[in-house]
Amino acid sequence: MGRLIRLALLAWLLTPGWAQAAISVRDDQGAMVQLQGPAQRVVSLLPSLTESVCVLQACERLVAVDRWSDWPASVQRLPRLGSLDAVNVEAVVALKPDLVLVSPASRLAERLRGLGLTVAEFEANTFEDVPRVLRAVAVLLGREARATEVWKGVQARLLEAQRKVPEAARGLRVYVEVGPGPYAAGQASYVGSLLVLLGADNVIPRELGPFPKLNPEFVVRAQPDLIVVGESSNATLAQRPGWSRMRALQEGRVCAVPGAAFTVLMRPGPRLGEAAETLARCLAQVGARR
Repeated sequence: MGRLIRLALLAWLLTPGWAQAAISVRDDQGAMVQLQGPAQRVVSLLPSLTESVCVLQACERLVAVDRWSDWPASVQRLPRLGSLDAVNVEAVVALKPDLVLVSPASRLAERLRGLGLTVAEFEANTFEDVPRVLRAVAVLLGREARATEVWKGVQARLLEAQRKVPEAARGLRVYVEVGPGPYAAGQASYVGSLLVLLGADNVIPRELGPFPKLNPEFVVRAQPDLIVVGESSNATLAQRPGWSRMRALQEGRVCAVPGAAFTVLMRPGPRLGEAAETLARCLAQVGARR
């Protein structure tokens, strides 16, 4: 009897999943993502999720990423499988990941699940989404304590950015363009929350949503004190219908953000503190002229 008990105990100890408690997380689509233990082979198909995995000190678990993931530098050596719906599904399956991270905007999730893969859909649009997504990814990686440390660091950097905004820049009305269209960052977006944190006002009202596509005339009527755009868009602003009449353009109150910094500003992830610092510099640039 004693020998049988010892054998049963040994079998129990060697049962996969015993050493690590099962993990369950609900993703942004309401699906329950279940793992037997922390994910060890991860495919990330969204840059902000790739960055989250790495700041959680699990970069070595990534086996492939999307075409746009470029930070930290180490992920640039990984296989690139496409982006959003244009992903090499066969390559994903061949890598045998135990977790695939995708954006809810992608239509790949159901197809990947149908092929037997575990998929989690996450993306941050609002400021509150950023720590929520970070913590959810941390749970799937068994890195909850690290997520708390990371978010504390982000908060410290946000406060530092806040201190860098001069009093003269408080209350500036700002237009932040996130892409051609033009698409703008509205009050409901994480960028809108950063502007509030820095003491500025967003000219794009909350009811238009986080990142609405606008009629160019809407921005003209709004007459922002400061225009924030990517450096590549700056040269053509005055060519847009009516934009040459905007005082911000006439008086040079345009902050053209260089490529790398603009990429950070456009990614609602663990580098949110850096994004706030970029906006703080833009506000200080105009505030110095008031």
